[in-house]
Order: sequence, then structure tokens, then C-alpha cells
Amino acid sequence: MSFEGIRRLLLIYALENALKHGGKALPQPVLSKVLGSVPELKPRAREILKIAEEIVNEVNSKSIEEQKKLLEELGLIHHATKVEEVARKGLPPLPEAEMGKVTTRFAPNPDFVLHLGSARPAVLSYEYARMYKGRFILRFEDTDPKTKAPMLEAYDVIRDDLRWLGLKWDEEYIQSLRMELYYDYAERLLKMGSAYVCTCTRNAISEYRTMGFRCTCASREVEEQHELWDKMLAGDFREGEAVLRIKTDVHHPNPSVRDWIAFRIIDTENHPHPLVGSKYVVWPTYNFACAVDDHLMGVTHILRGVEHEVNTLKQKYIYDNFGWKYPVAIHFGRLGIEGAILSKSKIREGIKAGLFEGFDDIRLATLRALKRRGILPEAIHDLILHVGIKSSTARISLENLNAINRKYVERIANRYMFVPDPHLIEITVEESQLTGKVPCHPSFPERGVRELNVKCTSGVGKVYISESDFKTLGEGSEVRLLGLANIRLFEGNKAEIVNFGIDYAKSKELPIIQWVPLESAVSVRVLMARGTSLFNISGVAEPGVKDLQSGDRAQFFRFGFVVLEDSTKMLFIYTHD
Repeated sequence: MSFEGIRRLLLIYALENALKHGGKALPQPVLSKVLGSVPELKPRAREILKIAEEIVNEVNSKSIEEQKKLLEELGLIHHATKVEEVARKGLPPLPEAEMGKVTTRFAPNPDFVLHLGSARPAVLSYEYARMYKGRFILRFEDTDPKTKAPMLEAYDVIRDDLRWLGLKWDEEYIQSLRMELYYDYAERLLKMGSAYVCTCTRNAISEYRTMGFRCTCASREVEEQHELWDKMLAGDFREGEAVLRIKTDVHHPNPSVRDWIAFRIIDTENHPHPLVGSKYVVWPTYNFACAVDDHLMGVTHILRGVEHEVNTLKQKYIYDNFGWKYPVAIHFGRLGIEGAILSKSKIREGIKAGLFEGFDDIRLATLRALKRRGILPEAIHDLILHVGIKSSTARISLENLNAINRKYVERIANRYMFVPDPHLIEITVEESQLTGKVPCHPSFPERGVRELNVKCTSGVGKVYISESDFKTLGEGSEVRLLGLANIRLFEGNKAEIVNFGIDYAKSKELPIIQWVPLESAVSVRVLMARGTSLFNISGVAEPGVKDLQSGDRAQFFRFGFVVLEDSTKMLFIYTHD
């Protein structure tokens, strides 16, 4: 966090503290607030305390009316709760932000569905818009029908994924439907002499950039530039024969910034756009369309990855030419996710090769796959807000996401007994029926218990336990069947009841295992992902699972959390342990 960002946060909390205590703030509570909202500053506590003392003295020297006015100028009066709420999640206040005047945007390319990495700018932009009671815009950036060809289905999938995440956008735009607008601004730049049509080859353009020279195409008269531009629009040039370039600093340290390309020709007869077909052949590059739209849509703050820093440099030339004020750009570090494939190309190749079933294959980290696995959107929010907008690279694993998700699903998922790879045992009993009682949720006794009956015929009751439990325990072992009885195992599949007391099991430290009655066993299947491997686990479950509906979450004792995907086929998806 920058020095100015720290001072701003200290000032906010100092003003709030002063207004709560008759106009007099104290440094220590202000420091505690800051360290609580931005934990990574804790190692600098002594340094920040000195700054806090200076700011508190400054605040205390003002009258209460002056303090209120200053807080109003910061745009935070009466909205401190929201600021604190987001700050607690790890987001510092935005620079140059005014309450009610912040506009952010999420601008995906619909050439692919969203994954955990691409959800990061969406969640951050949305949360900041909420924090400052501003606007959040969804903009589809789809002006490359060849190299990054949009997928028609991706538009709706992205919308659905954002709704699932709980993000609501105030406005929506699709760049491929705004082409005439981009043409208009291109013509303005040509008229200003700030852009030119270049007919050099790609290799020549690269050479001139490397040498720091501007080609002679830029010296053509404005009238000739317009004529060439009109020919581009009319389709008189083929792909690669002409481009429109923005005049920049030809000696810029980064060669890609030197007279960067704003428009190029794309053969849309062979590469039709899914929305506008072959209507257009001249297409704006990302940086041109993005720069124009950010201005026209009133975007005040851009949140995107460090890989866009060079794009920011390019886009500023458009702003400078038109005399516009560039938005505040915040570039956060890359997000590395261990155990997850985020590469679009690798996922596409995997699907094409049959390695993955589709975008919702549970081995992937697409939002579709995470949703199918039973990951809750709240967990994704928490993870992204925890990572925040740090400029350094952040590395997390799917285990981090699972740990957060577990806190949510643990409360809502009732417990059920599931026996994978079932092994039938015969228990010698004197009763005609055994009845086990299984708590729906041990932490919420008010949810009650389920009774499981074991029918006993000729002194024998039959239940399933897992093959692994049977082999691990071995002959002569005592074990407690959860909620039923303590039994002793014998050779083969025989067993006898020792007693029914839970205290006995505790005193003997008997292992407690799940079981399912033979007569009421329900055949189920669990689909489990382990890295890039997929496992189909067959087994039986207690009859209570038949009361679950598709989409319901459950926890199978000693197995893990699952979500019921198909109640007809009794197909469950494994979430995590």
C-alpha cells in the first residue's frame, strides 16, 4: 500500500474516531483500525503510529464542523460502515474516489468462459463500485474475430457466471455493436494528424519500431490519409495490407508503444463474427476500443492485472490527443493457483482432445466447474478479497478455496452415511430388529435424528461396511457402527454385537465407522476429481439421501462434502473433505 494510501486511510479513521468522541481522536484506536483493515501493514506498526499521531493532532485541531466537512470532501460521511466492511475484507480505499462518483467496469473477452483468475477483476471492480455507491459496467470486448474469436455461447455463460457470483451490473455494452462509433473517433484522429494509415509490411513496421524511426506513411497529407482510410473501410485492402496507427513517441523505451496499431483488417468472410458476421472488415484493436469506451462510459477507476501496464501507456495517448483525463489505473499482481489449469489454450486443447468433458469438467477451475463441484460464490468472493489488489504476485492453491468453502458448507450440509466399495457383513443378534439413530447434524441437534432399521431374520442382521474398513480392522476387532452398536468382527463376513453403549466405545477408543442396512441401501455414485484424474466411486448410502433434491449439499461421514447433481441417477459430485 502506498504512503499516500496509508495517510488517507489514517485520516478517514481519525475523522471517524473524532466524530464519535466529541471531536477528539486518539492515535491508538486509529492505528488499530488501520492494522485491522490492512493486516500486511502490521510489521510497520511503529512507523505508522507516528504518522497516526501527526494526523490525529491535525484532526483534533479542527472544529467538529470542519471535521464533518473534511469527511464529506473525502466522500465518506455517513458511509463509513461500507468502507470499513470492504476494508476488513482486505481492500484499501481507492485513490481519488468520491462517494457516488466511482465507475468501474469488468470487460471480458467472450472467447472463453470465466475461471477463477478472470473472476478476480470482476469481483474487485464490483466491490469497489458498491463500496463507493457508484456504477459497475459489464463490457464485452469482442473486436478480434480471428485471433481471439468470440464464442456465441460465451456471452450468456459469462452473464450467468456473474449472476451466480452475485454481481449485478448497472450497464452492459458489446463492442462489436459499437463499430461506427470507433470509426468516428478514428476519423477525428486522422483529421487532427494524430493517426495515419500505414501500408508497410508487418516486418517493416517491426524494423522501424526497433530502430526508432517513423515510416514515410505518416507524412502523407490528411486528405490522402482519409482516402486510404475509406479504402480500408470499403474492403479495397486485403488482410495485412494496411493498418491505422496512432502517433506516439517513436523513441519510447518499449518498442510496442511506438506508433501502435489502432485498427487492422480482418477477413471476416473466412472469420465471421458471431454477432455481426462479415459486416465489418476493419476492426479496432483492444487498446483503441478500450480507451474510447472507458472515456465515453465515464470509467473512473480501472482494476486489472500488471500485464496491462503497457496497455495503460498506449491508451493514454488517445486520452492526451482528445484532452481527456485518464482514469485511475490500479494494476494488481498475477494470481498463481496451484493445482488448477487456467490457460485458455490448454483447456481448449484438452476439451478438443477428449481429456476434459467440457468447460464444466470438475477438474478445471472455471466458474462452471467450481459451481458444479459445490463451491459457493461466497467462498470465491472471500478468496479474491483476501488476495486483494496487491501489486506482487499472489500464489494460492485450491486447498485455500476449499478451506474457505468448508466454513460455509459445514453449517448447511446435513450428515449422511455412505459406504464406498461395500462389503456385506452378517451380525448375530437376538432382536428381530435393530434401530440406529444418526444425527442430521451434530452441531445442530434441533435438526433431529434419522432412524435406520436393520431387519433381523433367523438371528442375523445384514449391513454394509466399506471393504477398506473390513480389511483394516481385521478378525477379532471391535468397532462401533455409528449410532447403532458395538460389534466384533470374525472371519469371513461374520460379526456379533458386543453391546450398545457409547461409553463402552469411548472407553475402548473404538473406531467409529459408517454403515448402511442391506434392505434400505440406495445405490449411489460419486464423481471425484484428484488433480487431472477423474474417479467414479460406487457405493451405497442410507435411505435418507432419497429426500435430497438436485443441487443439495451433504456431508458423507468420513468421506467428505458432496453435492447431489442428479437425484434420478443418485449422482453426487465430490466437493472436498
